[in-house]
Amino acid sequence: MALEIKGMKRVFTFKKGSTSITLDDPNPSDSPEMVMGFYANTYPELTTATVHGPTVKDDKAVYEFKTTIGTKG
Repeated sequence: MALEIKGMKRVFTFKKGSTSITLDDPNPSDSPEMVMGFYANTYPELTTATVHGPTVKDDKAVYEFKTTIGTKG
């Protein structure tokens, strides 16, 4: 069962090259997977990503989208 944090602001991050991108939560009632699908229209590399987290940082629930594009092994 996945950990669900209620009452905290959610943010979503992923790495694009050497840059870390932070994305706002478009709809707090959506699952992290639904948010990833929403942003996949803008960032196609998220279509093959997986969701990790949440971790709590600065009173926010941080979810990380980890992509597999461009990695070998």
